[in-house]
Amino acid sequence: MKKLGIFPHMGKEKVCANLKGFIDLCRENHIEPYMPIELCGEYGCASYNPDNRRSMKKLDVMVSLGGDGTLLKMARCIIPLGIPGFGINFGKFGFLAEIDLPGIKNAVVKLWEGKYTIESRSLLRAEFFKKERCIITVDALNDVVLAKGSFSKLPHIRLYINGKPSGLYAADGIIVATATGSTGYSLSAGGPLVQPELDISIITPICAHSLTARALVIPMSETIEIDPGDEDMVLTADGENAAEVKQGTYVRISKSPYKMQFIRLTGSDYYQTWQQKLMRNL
Repeated sequence: MKKLGIFPHMGKEKVCANLKGFIDLCRENHIEPYMPIELCGEYGCASYNPDNRRSMKKLDVMVSLGGDGTLLKMARCIIPLGIPGFGINFGKFGFLAEIDLPGIKNAVVKLWEGKYTIESRSLLRAEFFKKERCIITVDALNDVVLAKGSFSKLPHIRLYINGKPSGLYAADGIIVATATGSTGYSLSAGGPLVQPELDISIITPICAHSLTARALVIPMSETIEIDPGDEDMVLTADGENAAEVKQGTYVRISKSPYKMQFIRLTGSDYYQTWQQKLMRNL
């Protein structure tokens, strides 16, 4: 039996309404469902602890029930363990989640039968330096964002690529996204859509005070450094606050040694999916 870890967003009404049916569907197809330790008793499932990686090593696959934010939270748990995962979308866009609610039954059957492929996606690693000493290291599947604080003036942010001056942005911040994250914050800030298996970094200024500032796409093998100048800014990775970046500190972004193993259960085409999900919002 495959051991499937379920990572649900219990704050979503649709998830709560469909969770028991999903668990029953797994059991009908010889898949053993595991729930977070605080929910396992309520649903009669075996348990795992999201805060204890050792308890998750027994899982074969993980699935998130929610939106893209739920999938990103799940990814932080399973990426260091090499456990493959996928998402079922109960949110709005769900660019990262491959399965929508009507496709759940077919997806579970394919998972049991082994009719799926695994796709590797690259991550970014952000290192926060103070006085040339690395204080914090975080990895991001979607993006790393350096944005101004609540009461900051317009920052003037210096960008270096491989140690060479490569830009000075008068902007509210800088987004450095992966190809996977091209459909997230970077897209809303004017960045391009990128095929998610590409090993690239997308550098997109936020609300740049310029008519010529545009997104920049570079190989992920290049090292990016961002200096906030004399303004206090906040560093986030996949939407989670990581550090306060102040004068005399800087951020270095490079390719992470980790990869996310995405399970592909449908033959959907990325280009078709983008059109469907973007048009849904019109």
